[in-house]
Amino acid sequence: MNAKVIAIANQKGGVGKTTTCANLGIGLAQEGKKVLLADCDPQGSLSISLGYSQPDTLSTTLATVMGKVIMDIPIENKEGILRHEENVDLLPANIELSGMEVSLVNAMSRETVLKQYLDTVRKQYDFILLDCMPSLGMLTVNALASADSVIIPVQAQYLPVKGLEQLLQTIGKVRKQINPQLKIDGILLTMVDNRTNFAKEISSLLRETYGGSIKVFATDIPHSVRAAEISAEGKSIFAHDPKGKVAEGYINLTKEVLKIEKLRQKHKAGISR
Repeated sequence: MNAKVIAIANQKGGVGKTTTCANLGIGLAQEGKKVLLADCDPQGSLSISLGYSQPDTLSTTLATVMGKVIMDIPIENKEGILRHEENVDLLPANIELSGMEVSLVNAMSRETVLKQYLDTVRKQYDFILLDCMPSLGMLTVNALASADSVIIPVQAQYLPVKGLEQLLQTIGKVRKQINPQLKIDGILLTMVDNRTNFAKEISSLLRETYGGSIKVFATDIPHSVRAAEISAEGKSIFAHDPKGKVAEGYINLTKEVLKIEKLRQKHKAGISR
């Protein structure tokens, strides 16, 4: 077993990165996969949405293990990893991670500190999902340097082309300089209000603009008040509103992600023959 590492990235905030990371992760766990969710944002949104409402009180977080990598201190198995009741593991984050962003500037091989850590746990999981912070700083570069692929959630409210271009440039740079294997799994439209023509227009515009070079997931994640409520409950949409449209969206996304991985494995097997 060697986990596929997926970064959920967009430097714009409020596009549904954390919701996607949590619900895709739990969706994969429901399909019998072993999943680690890593919170790579000093605001700790993922940790909060999985029930740790005061992440700043946690003693061991992503910052702790990255600090140990930098200082070359051994890390114990599963150190700092918390178990969520819906069968996923969480490596939480808190405000200490913003200090890590500063430490990384002077660290040796600063772009690959997170990768060095993930390499120590990779064999224990099928999937590792990284919830990136809304910036293109050192922590996001670390996430992209350690990922096999990226999922880009985009809010279907106005065309976020400028921001997307910046993110695609950063992914291109990381691919060129640090991680040539990095792929884009796709752009995921989130918070889609299907009652409006506007959402449909944006969806088709995105597909026209990027569809040739980048996959746009067939699944859209609908806008829902209930989805907004769940971050306060520490549960996934599946536990909160299993029959709702958002849960259905994440079930379909999970299937698409598993399909991409299956094709990748097949392709790998073909090459190694």
